[in-house]
Amino acid sequence: MMNKIVGNVIRTGAIVLSVSLGTMMLGGCSSKTTAKADGEKKVTVWAGGSDNVRIQFEKQIDQFNASQDKYTAELQFITSGTGAQGLFDRVVAAKKAGQSNTDYDVIELGGDEISRYVEEGGEDFFVTLDKSKIENIKNLKVEASFRNDLVVPYRGTTVVLAYNSDTVPEPPKTTEDLYKWIKDHPGRFAYNTPGSGGAGGSFVTTSVYNFMDESALTSTDPANKEKWNKGFDLLKELHPYMYKSSGKVVYPNKNQGTLDLLANKEVDMIPAWADMAITQIKNGTLPDSIKITQLSLSFTGSAVSLGIPSIGTNQDGAYAFINYMISPQAQNTALDTMAAIPVIDFSLLDQELTKSIADLKIDEFRISSLGDLGSQLYEQWDREIGTLE
Repeated sequence: MMNKIVGNVIRTGAIVLSVSLGTMMLGGCSSKTTAKADGEKKVTVWAGGSDNVRIQFEKQIDQFNASQDKYTAELQFITSGTGAQGLFDRVVAAKKAGQSNTDYDVIELGGDEISRYVEEGGEDFFVTLDKSKIENIKNLKVEASFRNDLVVPYRGTTVVLAYNSDTVPEPPKTTEDLYKWIKDHPGRFAYNTPGSGGAGGSFVTTSVYNFMDESALTSTDPANKEKWNKGFDLLKELHPYMYKSSGKVVYPNKNQGTLDLLANKEVDMIPAWADMAITQIKNGTLPDSIKITQLSLSFTGSAVSLGIPSIGTNQDGAYAFINYMISPQAQNTALDTMAAIPVIDFSLLDQELTKSIADLKIDEFRISSLGDLGSQLYEQWDREIGTLE
């Protein structure tokens, strides 16, 4: 009998203790940790590309999570060149399969990718943005390259002219000046094969399309191929003046190939991605004598954006993350970690960080969106320029 009474007392005490603890957690305990656990919702951010993009996003997500208690962002990153299915293919396949409530809450898009997503996934692929939910948009100085109603730009990227200021005290200011400089300084200029990297691709594209209407740069009309002749004649004319090794013209492989030539002082000038050049100057891979400048007409570039797929689960969290990414804190972080060109008012940024990009005019970036014509352009270069002696 006594054992039964003791057992009941113990059970009763356990129930009371359990209820008391529950009451403390629900009511009496108002700690930040508990509030966060109750109100938190995960927002998944998807991006892809090179390692510098991943590093930037990891830092941004850490800062976003530390800045507020309502949402927790998580990164899903697809590194380029790994053979993994690309982000575009994954999200479009999910949409076409009729999936909903997926973890595709926010995705990063390159300059003209928005057009591909809408073309493949439908006009309802992205949420039409309610910009009243993006408070920091008031500081935005750049519009998205395409479909400003569906995406918000968060960083800029462009190809620039990188040069050795010790040997080139006054760099060319226009494309015509550049072509003249190349002819006046045989062997001191290089660009990589267009199919191996965007810097060389931009040089070839602008060399050809500068002879055409500006609207052609964002057209996929096959008829434009008939207007490529003047540009290819120019590239053939410049060919003998390019960088040489063992007496033969050499077009380096990949964007890094030309940067290595510039670093080793084998050439004095190259087209290069702004973020790659700035980052390598900063970390000492390129010497301090290397500078960058933006031509008129400029090489091609674009704004990289963020969008909210309609098949995601946390639109409010997605808006919060996008709003953070165009805050001064996030813009400083993108500039510091990967030399990303800010898209908000520069006066709101760390002035020491902006010194390296002070001469770049993002409003003068030229956008290229050629579709399959881009690949055909590079293939024609391989046949007509890459095979020249």
